[in-house]
Amino acid sequence: MPRAQIKDEKKYQSLRDKGESKEKAARIANASASQGSKKVGRKGGKSPSYDDWSKDELMRRAREIGISGRSSMNKSELVKALRNH
Repeated sequence: MPRAQIKDEKKYQSLRDKGESKEKAARIANASASQGSKKVGRKGGKSPSYDDWSKDELMRRAREIGISGRSSMNKSELVKALRNH
């Protein structure tokens, strides 16, 4: 059943079937619907790699986006959680 907030339901379902979170699947589906898949695929961030961030910076970012269980995670677990959010 289509949802108003999801612009590309087919892409959303495909990403969910691959195991992506609801938030990440919605972000990607909506971005590709409005900008086109090729443009979204080429788009790159300007931030340094999470591997270069300090643990405090990773904790702050995890708090901003609402990753649960972050207080008991080590640096590598935080990096993995942030990448897969």
